[in-house]
Amino acid sequence: MISVCLEVFPVVMMALFLFLRQLRNKKTLSSVPVITAGIWWGIAYLYSKGIASILTLVILELFSFEVHQVRNRKMSFLYHGLFFLVTAVITVNGLFIPGSRVFSEYTLLLLVFLTESSGYYLRKTYEESAVQFQNQLLTKQVNEVQNIYMTMRGWRHDYHNHLQTLKALLKVNQAEEARGYLDRLENDLDSINYLIESGNVNLDAILNSKLSLALKDEIEIHYKAEVPKDLTVSDIDLCVLIGNLIDNAVESCGKMAEQDGKKFIRLYVGVLKKQLYISVTNATNEVIRKLDEDYITTKRGNHGHGLKRINNIVEKYEGYINRKNEPGVFVTEIMLPL
Repeated sequence: MISVCLEVFPVVMMALFLFLRQLRNKKTLSSVPVITAGIWWGIAYLYSKGIASILTLVILELFSFEVHQVRNRKMSFLYHGLFFLVTAVITVNGLFIPGSRVFSEYTLLLLVFLTESSGYYLRKTYEESAVQFQNQLLTKQVNEVQNIYMTMRGWRHDYHNHLQTLKALLKVNQAEEARGYLDRLENDLDSINYLIESGNVNLDAILNSKLSLALKDEIEIHYKAEVPKDLTVSDIDLCVLIGNLIDNAVESCGKMAEQDGKKFIRLYVGVLKKQLYISVTNATNEVIRKLDEDYITTKRGNHGHGLKRINNIVEKYEGYINRKNEPGVFVTEIMLPL
């Protein structure tokens, strides 16, 4: 009797776990205990109670894994296969070595709870990372707005100074001097322009704010941007794409020490072979041997999120992306259909 209870207990715990999870998710699957009991009795009738317990537990475990782990979030093929391999080894051991059947059942139950707890930890870590990324992004946007605001304040202050100078000259009837001052002021105003006028207002706003901050960080900027009026990519996606490219380039330059050389960013946006061609080259002190999915996955913080968002947008429009790392230089090239 005790041995039967020990064999059935993991099955009951697993069924109860699935039942409570469905209730928590506000789904009505009150038939879980009934189905579990039906499977157990059916196998027990054909074979034995011990085999019924371990096979029923495996069925519930695989159902939980496939429905709640795999379908609810992306999972690597390796992790998926490893879970099935471990489950198969434990199950075969329990079926063909009767003395280890109870141990195999509790091992399977432990495997389920370990998988669930690791899944919860990964979700929690991702959520915290996403919140941190959003906060840092918001801080960056605030800095960009503050930079524009301070520039506008400077212009306003200069405007008042210019008026005071002109009034003083006119007060003493120095009209020629006042006219000369206006001419010089006009020349100065002509030299004050946007860093970039690409033909896309939204992109101009993003690039001018980000590149202005880069210049304040003593990063040398080289740029040329001409965006056609008719685009397949939306303005929002274009701004997110190029904005993240610039953010990553600035972040990479920010990690450089004086002995690493000159900090620089080169930006080119234009039409090449009837496609929108985007190229961002920046100085770096990193040496990356392999630029693949693992490189993107292992990146943390802003850079990691930025790389994923760039890839998602390129994939969305069925474009092409190429990353190259040479000594002291990192290059990203993107082609998007027009």
